[in-house]
Amino acid sequence: MSFIVRTVARTADGRDIVRPKKFNKAELSIGRSPSSDIHLPDLAVVLNHAVIRSSGGYVEVVSTAGLPFVVDGKQSEHARFAASGGADVRIGSHSLEFEPGEGEDKGSVVITVNRVGAISNASEEKEEARVFSLAHVLPGKRVMAWAGALLVLAIFLIWPLVSINTQPVDGTRKVAFHADEMWTSGHLSQVHQSLENNCQACHVKAGESVRDAACVACHTKVHDHADKAKLIDAKGSLGVVGGTKQLVGGLFGIQPGRCVECHTEHQGKTAMPVTDERFCTNCHNGMSGRVQTTLKDAADFGDRHPQFEPTIRFAGAGGVPMFRRVSLDANPKEDNGLKFPHDVHLSTTNGVAQMAKSLGKGEGYGAPLDCANCHTRDATGASFASVKMEPACGACHSLAFDQVGGTIRTLRHGDPAQVVADIRAFYRAGAPRSAALTGMDRRRPGDFATNGQRITFAQTSAMHIGNADQAIRAVFSKGGACFDCHTVRQTGNPTTPFAVTPVALSKRYMMKGWFDHAAHDTESCASCHAVKGSKSSADVNLPKLAKCQECHGGQDAHKEVPSSCAMCHDYHRTDFAPLMVRNHRARGKAAEHIQEKALKEAGTGA
Repeated sequence: MSFIVRTVARTADGRDIVRPKKFNKAELSIGRSPSSDIHLPDLAVVLNHAVIRSSGGYVEVVSTAGLPFVVDGKQSEHARFAASGGADVRIGSHSLEFEPGEGEDKGSVVITVNRVGAISNASEEKEEARVFSLAHVLPGKRVMAWAGALLVLAIFLIWPLVSINTQPVDGTRKVAFHADEMWTSGHLSQVHQSLENNCQACHVKAGESVRDAACVACHTKVHDHADKAKLIDAKGSLGVVGGTKQLVGGLFGIQPGRCVECHTEHQGKTAMPVTDERFCTNCHNGMSGRVQTTLKDAADFGDRHPQFEPTIRFAGAGGVPMFRRVSLDANPKEDNGLKFPHDVHLSTTNGVAQMAKSLGKGEGYGAPLDCANCHTRDATGASFASVKMEPACGACHSLAFDQVGGTIRTLRHGDPAQVVADIRAFYRAGAPRSAALTGMDRRRPGDFATNGQRITFAQTSAMHIGNADQAIRAVFSKGGACFDCHTVRQTGNPTTPFAVTPVALSKRYMMKGWFDHAAHDTESCASCHAVKGSKSSADVNLPKLAKCQECHGGQDAHKEVPSSCAMCHDYHRTDFAPLMVRNHRARGKAAEHIQEKALKEAGTGA
């Protein structure tokens, strides 16, 4: 036999709310315990007061705590009655009315639970919730709400304001807890750690946001991105939310384009966070359609970035060099004053390769040439040092022209006037031999592989150059020591008849960006620079955008290397790496230091 328990609750206006619950079991528990099947919240009822059983058409109520209950007006600890006849059982202030089910509930015993009296010994005016809680011994909700509000204002507003206005005028104060520290959202970054105890250095006025004047008071050598009006136009429509924020901010003197929009603080004791890509793309994505500018639209590096435009050196009017940014799509040629074919020197089968093999490991070769034979890293590791003729080229292209005892005399590279003077001095000395300066002989670099070979060549050179002027012309003419690598012009001056166009190799092409070679050590030079097919030094052998996009994507890229704007560009551009790269290097050095310290301690058993 099943039970259906209907618990009746009454609202303030006297309406009944009935909550039925069906139990498909032969025994129910009654008590004050919340786990009881029939829960009676009354102090006159113990936790497990009684049980109700059904069997053979009868209902049995048995007290389990030894306390009596009332059945149809009679007090008892055990009662048994027919389910069809029903009964009225009263326990404490609650009445349990038993009756047989009808209709769909036929065959079940229906128990209706009502509260008919005061809860335990409490007065009728008291509600059930107040009897079983501490609410009746506390102040009212309104009093407590006002007290809590006033307490919050006193601790978090009045106390910090008093702390601010009572500190020394010069901004210095003792290192201790100060109430206004409760307003801070976090610790200052590493670069501003010295200001940790001097809030007024940036927050000049209490309750006022940081102004640009406070920033430039220390950071004097910075530039503004653009005038405020142009900056607002570049951002385009702010929308309803953005426009509302800007309007409200303007009411409090907060204007757009402030330093703190990008340079956020109180983010923890780390390097200042790198500007998020969205601070850049909010303006630069489609900016040409909003303002008049020569800048190209740029957004995500993976799919919306303009082609690279390196700064290229050109020959201007009268030979005066000029520099201009040119897109790599135009395959620009630069005027650097040098004649150098990369393809000849990087071949693995031609005469240059065979000569490099023959020089042997004593000269640092012994194999076909590669990029590292001439190009070496600078002190930073991010770029390359300028190529010098003597260490990079001298092993093959010797400028030796005479021997005095065991000393080899060489022409002064990079100084045409000195070359002319040395040759004239050689012939004025009345030497019975000719200088080793002739065309085809000079163009056999292998003859200068060792000092002994250089001496032999100098002593057995052809004798057909009879005077200094002929020798000078041979040096600066086709096939001579200077002509094949440099641009030579006649000056018309009999003292110094020839001049060499100075070589001006670009050390940095991307003046508006940054590239770190040290971060690409896992790649070979040829994987980015197509130099093996370059026949002229005028070729600008820089990788195009598509080559970089093979590995690099935007800031949120998953398959490629995530590359935000700040990886290559710095807002306040300097000759140093961008802030993001500097932070990465600093973290790398810190990790290396920690690792070295751990290894050292492990080695000493510390």
